[in-house]
Amino acid sequence: MIELHPNILENNGVKQFAVLPYDEFIKINELLNDYQDLKDLRKAVTKEKDIPGISLSEAKKQLGI
Repeated sequence: MIELHPNILENNGVKQFAVLPYDEFIKINELLNDYQDLKDLRKAVTKEKDIPGISLSEAKKQLGI
């Protein structure tokens, strides 16, 4: 897990914002994108699990490679 170092900004004693160092923000963004990719992959695998496939050699034959 990533260690975060937020600066909490308050307005009239009420917490309003958390400000992160830029490198931590980038790392969180990358992790969220990776997680979204994983969710999309799992969804696609589930959706296409019953679709028949073809082998690589058959695909090459069909494409004339």
